[in-house]
Amino acid sequence: MMLINYYNFQSFVRKNPKLFWGSFFAIGTVAYIKIWLPLTNLGIPCPFHTVTGLYCPGCGITRAATELLHFNFEMSFHYNMLIYFLIPLYGLYWLSKRYHKKMSANIIMTFMVTMTITFGILRNIPYFSWLAPS
Repeated sequence: MMLINYYNFQSFVRKNPKLFWGSFFAIGTVAYIKIWLPLTNLGIPCPFHTVTGLYCPGCGITRAATELLHFNFEMSFHYNMLIYFLIPLYGLYWLSKRYHKKMSANIIMTFMVTMTITFGILRNIPYFSWLAPS
């Protein structure tokens, strides 16, 4: 009986590798945020911020994800608003790639990279300190 389940599982993984690995990482992320962080209070430190003292475009993402899991969208947006702009753009990028619109996909990717670099620079300028996670 156990072998049948194992072979069914192997077949599922072979037929749906993206679904399997996506689910695996999603469950791992939720477990990290909902179980590991509250128990240990040990987050992932940003190596860029540790070395330079500057905020990278990803600083605050763990706190933003934690707030999202608690449905606190305002605080999540405050910690790292970039993800609210990149997620829909990534969806458009994925659709462009899927439907073989190479030019559109390249434009969207260029825009996302430019937006990320600009956000990373602006959040370290005192006038735009409201972009920094706090």
